[in-house]
Amino acid sequence: MTEVEIEKENAQITKAYKDLLKVSYTSLSKDDKKLIRKAFEVAVDAHKTQRRKSGEAYIFHPIAVARIVASEIGLDATSIAAALLHDVVEDSDNYTVKDIEELFGETVAKIVDGLTKISSMSKEKDMDVSLQAENFRKMLLTLNDDVRVIIIKIADRLHNMQTMDSMRPDKQEKIASETLYIYAPLAHRIGLYNIKTELEDLSLKYTEPEIYNDILFKTKESKQDQDVYIQEFNSVIKTSLDKEKLNYEIKGRPKSIFSIKRKMEKQGVSYDEVYDKFAVRIIYKSDKDNEKFLAWKIYSVVTDHFRPNPTRLRDWISSPKSTGYEALHITVMGPKGRWVEVQIRSERMNEIAEKGYAAHYKYKNNDNKEDNLDMWINRLQEALENHSTNAVDFVEQFKLNLYSKEIFVFTPKGDLKSLPKGATPLDFAFSIHTEVGMKTRGAKVNGKLVPLSHELNSGDQVDILTSENVKPNPNWLDYATTSRARGKIKSLLREDEKRIAEDGKEILRRKLKQIKIVLNEKAVNEMVNYFKLKTSLDLFYRVGIGAISNPMLKDYAASRSNALVSFIKNKMNRKNSISKEDIEKDEITSSYDMLVFGKEEETLDYILATCCNPIPGDSVFGFLTINDGIKVHKKNCPNALSMQSNYAYRIMQAKWIDSSKQEYLTNIRLSGIDNLGLVNDITKVISENMHVNMSSISFQSHDGVFTGKINVSVKNKTLLKKLIDNLKKINGIEKVTRI
Repeated sequence: MTEVEIEKENAQITKAYKDLLKVSYTSLSKDDKKLIRKAFEVAVDAHKTQRRKSGEAYIFHPIAVARIVASEIGLDATSIAAALLHDVVEDSDNYTVKDIEELFGETVAKIVDGLTKISSMSKEKDMDVSLQAENFRKMLLTLNDDVRVIIIKIADRLHNMQTMDSMRPDKQEKIASETLYIYAPLAHRIGLYNIKTELEDLSLKYTEPEIYNDILFKTKESKQDQDVYIQEFNSVIKTSLDKEKLNYEIKGRPKSIFSIKRKMEKQGVSYDEVYDKFAVRIIYKSDKDNEKFLAWKIYSVVTDHFRPNPTRLRDWISSPKSTGYEALHITVMGPKGRWVEVQIRSERMNEIAEKGYAAHYKYKNNDNKEDNLDMWINRLQEALENHSTNAVDFVEQFKLNLYSKEIFVFTPKGDLKSLPKGATPLDFAFSIHTEVGMKTRGAKVNGKLVPLSHELNSGDQVDILTSENVKPNPNWLDYATTSRARGKIKSLLREDEKRIAEDGKEILRRKLKQIKIVLNEKAVNEMVNYFKLKTSLDLFYRVGIGAISNPMLKDYAASRSNALVSFIKNKMNRKNSISKEDIEKDEITSSYDMLVFGKEEETLDYILATCCNPIPGDSVFGFLTINDGIKVHKKNCPNALSMQSNYAYRIMQAKWIDSSKQEYLTNIRLSGIDNLGLVNDITKVISENMHVNMSSISFQSHDGVFTGKINVSVKNKTLLKKLIDNLKKINGIEKVTRI
């Protein structure tokens, strides 16, 4: 570069820095400006030799990220300084996190450290899905340090998306897909709706450029018509609003390209057939005390002139979203018979909608009530607590909670709880407290008993019935939808499995002693190998629940007579049979070995479809063919949509389960002499039998003789035999038979 060019570039850098200070959303004190100036100087020094792919000086990138943080997101001076420094430690050998701490203090250093970890992750080459998911998980765990880490990372991602034109097309597509997968949902959940919209549109520009350009062209073409329509809408209600002496403005907000594309796909329509391509926003001035009153006054004026759609009223003023979003949304039949969404917001509400986190704290009340965003961050951190979960599952569960719509339900005392749409009483129980969740026996919704799988609706009053004797079972995972509830249930089930395994180890020690075998590491390894299991925990668990019986152990003992030959043979077989494919296969394939169908979870004959080759653990469904019986397909099979649309009546619910944890329903008939307290004795014996659940019981007594029927769920025949033997010991029972 020539001296003139260098001078020109330096002038541009200085201008960019001065603009940053001017556009800051928060008012900056002298100390704030000193801190930002110092951060700017360190960033200039650290990046002085670096250039971006476009050829411009690298320092323009941190300044642009800081500008987004300062103006669009509206964070404070600490965050602006951290944004300027976000790549310093990563890209320069001259500065460490310790140096940043000495220069700028602990808070800035902590944020920069979190951002540095994320940057080093995203620069790893050729990542597979699970490694990428692991990196996302590490990023999400930085929420535990400081939520600003994620917010600055979103700003960093936004600027990268805005300046991606000079990158290779494959790199553009990878970064855009990653943005749609995690960054846009994160921006949405933190309440940065404008940034979320821009991230989605920019991602579409690189993932599906033809669709993006087509919608963009048509949107520009129809802008004039939209402006005329909004003016027409405005003129109808303006006189009435002015009569009420309201201080307001009416704006038209076009729908994003991404949301128009999604609506076209969802409704199967063309661009011209999408009618609600924009919304009308009424923003009014008000003090805090009169906000709600004025919002409903404006609602009244609008609905006096235009007929509202009663099913499309959204009152987020009385019950704000967990992101802090407040507004009144109504859909009305506007001029020319077109549905129009009208959003009514005060200036304060509008600022919170556009700035999210920062405006939320600017307007935060000084009362002791925990606000919604704090509650959300706390819930998020609880969801991140369970580090041991599979990374892909973790990110998928996390994503489920990011974009989910909300419902509002009441506790028995009338407190309001926010839950994701589709939540069940079990999700509600775990949202109150883990102790309540794990002791849930049943639930009442609006005073009526409902199953734990019942889907809650906004306005429901939920009462959880608890019992000290209840403990979670694997079926609960089918009923729970939130990551918090599912994470806690999985954790509790693992603890239960470990307890059973500990008991199983002692049972195994005693049983082996009877056949003159010592339980040591060698014997455990041999048995794991002999019973084709994965770990010693699997072995002890199966002994604990009775899945490995005495005859099976005797067969194992007999096989030891030629132990050395058998051991070498098995080892060779295992060595020869383990392929690269087996090593890379997900652990789920070894645990989920049995396919069951329908709500009753029946075992039926089936064949696996060759079009998608499902393997144990895949999400699947059964399809009833004319000639070949039940064929099992993956849910994302290329033919799935066609089969489900055209032959819905032939689709069967199916899922893989761990056969060792399968429970079987069986009926027991009892008869004998009727004694006082007999029913109590019977139910006590059943409840004391580990791993046995009673689903129904009925007794009849006639002239001192009783007959009874009990339906129980057991894991295997051994447990059933043990239960029958114990029932026979009860005084008065003469006969116990399995039907």
